[in-house]
Amino acid sequence: MKKLATLLLLSTILIGCGGKDEKKEEKETLKIGTTETQTTEKSNSTNIALAGNDMMQYDKKEFKVQAGQEITLTFRHTGKLDKKVMGHNFVLLKPGTDITTFSIASSDAGEAADWIPDGGNDVIVHTKMLGGGETTTITFMAPEAGSYDFICSFPGHSAMMRGKFIVE
Repeated sequence: MKKLATLLLLSTILIGCGGKDEKKEEKETLKIGTTETQTTEKSNSTNIALAGNDMMQYDKKEFKVQAGQEITLTFRHTGKLDKKVMGHNFVLLKPGTDITTFSIASSDAGEAADWIPDGGNDVIVHTKMLGGGETTTITFMAPEAGSYDFICSFPGHSAMMRGKFIVE
């Protein structure tokens, strides 16, 4: 009888404690290496990043964007040297612009023109010239579909600091 009374008491306590509904938060986890894909809406804007260093190198040689897309490019000079010695910029050239001819004209234009010749007639868009540790951001609309060259217009840099800006 004592056992039965104890069992009834314990049952009453358990039932009384379990009367509250607890809400469990369910979290979805995604493991690295999974084959599950996430879908996102196509955006009419994109952010891209580019860096240049004291070894006269960009960290990327190619970008792919969509025609008419708003592009926000963040350009960073990861080196330590001053812009008078090792300045870098991003210059997106118009189709048909000869890089060697443009580079010679950039040298002639000089620092006063921020190394951009002819008021930028052969340029779609460009950043300002940066020294080590500096960063700048520009926003522009991607041109029509095609393959465009981008370079650094600091004297002598375009031989190594160049890439393709592909618009699909």
